[in-house]
Amino acid sequence: MSDVSGRLVLAAASLAAVFFFAAGAAAAAHDYGDALHKSLLYFEAQRSGRLPYNQRVRWRGHSGLTDGLEQGVDLVGGYYDAGDHVKFGLPMAFTVTLLSWGVLEYGVPAAGELGHALRAIKWGTDYFVKAHTAPTELWTQVGDGDSDHYCWQRPEDMTTSRRAYKVDAENPGSEVAAETAAAMAAASLVFRGADDHYAHLLLHHAQQLFEFADKYRGRYDESVEVVKNYYPSSSGYYDELLWAALWLHRATGRRSYLEYVIANAEEFGGTGWAVKEFSWDIKYAGLQVLASELLVEAKEGRLRLSPEELAVVEQLRSKAEYYVCSCMNRNPGGADHNAGRTPAGLLFIRPWNNLQYASGAAFLLTVYSDVLSSLGEPLRCPDPTAAASNSSSSSSAAAAVAAGDAGEVLAFARSQADYILGSNPMGTSYLVGYGGAYPRRVHHRAASSASYSHDRDFIGCLQGFDSWYSARAENPHDLVGAVVGGPNGDDVFTDHRGAYMQTEACTYNTAPLVGVFSKLMQIDGQLPARRRRPEAEGEAAAAEEDL
Repeated sequence: MSDVSGRLVLAAASLAAVFFFAAGAAAAAHDYGDALHKSLLYFEAQRSGRLPYNQRVRWRGHSGLTDGLEQGVDLVGGYYDAGDHVKFGLPMAFTVTLLSWGVLEYGVPAAGELGHALRAIKWGTDYFVKAHTAPTELWTQVGDGDSDHYCWQRPEDMTTSRRAYKVDAENPGSEVAAETAAAMAAASLVFRGADDHYAHLLLHHAQQLFEFADKYRGRYDESVEVVKNYYPSSSGYYDELLWAALWLHRATGRRSYLEYVIANAEEFGGTGWAVKEFSWDIKYAGLQVLASELLVEAKEGRLRLSPEELAVVEQLRSKAEYYVCSCMNRNPGGADHNAGRTPAGLLFIRPWNNLQYASGAAFLLTVYSDVLSSLGEPLRCPDPTAAASNSSSSSSAAAAVAAGDAGEVLAFARSQADYILGSNPMGTSYLVGYGGAYPRRVHHRAASSASYSHDRDFIGCLQGFDSWYSARAENPHDLVGAVVGGPNGDDVFTDHRGAYMQTEACTYNTAPLVGVFSKLMQIDGQLPARRRRPEAEGEAAAAEEDL
């Protein structure tokens, strides 16, 4: 794009933002059922391995059929995380955790979509079962990012390294082991009642993996150094340990897991970290919101909390509210304590794949709005007057005051989802395939290349750059359901394969929206709300009634 055309696009977007606000940001109601349907379809495009007979994304073929062979282990299956062909264990597990959490909270109300949601989760958990080859051994990556990025090939034509990497007792990886434990524990709840044997299998692996992660503590990116350029661990592994323990408590009802959280909440940063983002790396906001749900269980008599336990859970909840308040720009202290925004109101954390943060926030705020509604309490944010009068303390430690209600929190979550669906100055849906305008040149090797089912001529490593990557034409295949990286901080989006920070999609961008779309379908009356079966302490949470 030239400097002149770039300025014109920016000016047009700025003018559009003015009219966007002048109209009160009133957008046409979205079809959340259609968005949900397309979101679940996306995961089939990301599948690695031997595709099933009922594969709906027909332009994809079998791939990675020798994964793990060199190491003597079967690692066929799982998901490619984005537009390349490395299987990264940490973001894959996070994706499955969020998919499972969404199903547990809100079901899948769209007709015929529950089975697709279950298959999306199971495609990941089947792989995790394979990858967990011993109590203290977990295969965490297949492929090498550097060599993979050197090529532009369909996954069916891969010629790059498929070396597999693992963590074990001698080379620990607490982040990935604990996140995989969380994913399998959450998924076990989804399958309970529908496939009890499989649910039990997942829970068994989850418990072993948590014990491994906790007993042999260590950063996974120090044991698997090739991951550092792609999915390094900036927050360490304490957040994943607390996150996994909370999921295991929910899945088993065992107080030992709750006691673990209570005992380690302060040392591990759960009651100390006040964050403005939630992602595959930084889980604190997620575990703090998940812990807040314990208060609902206690209020409804499904969980007993001692005064000491209640105090810790309330501290965790206060940090969850800091995150919610930061998203809604209600923390005192300006940009230091609030998440960034684009002119049109999209949460903006950083330029590279920003929509992962917006979609994650939409889901956490949706869940937290239900917590507030169930507790009958307002959102509490730090008192700006108290914070201003005591400059020696952070605003997150200031006295809290009522700053909104459950409806306002949910409305903000909806605004982020609606922005992604096209209620934005560019008039573009960043969920591919939804609406009339959406990205057509997604940074994705398979979607940008000829379908293997129609053209089986081999595409070489570098050949794809000339034939497909550099082509100005639209991708031959829409990557339906993918949520791309999204616009820049000025609400401007460039639909070009080379603009990978904006046009590459990741599984963990779409995963949290499955729950959000399900919730919005229910409250808009697009389908009747699902009834959630009560949970009892000492028993695992029941799966959805029709699983």
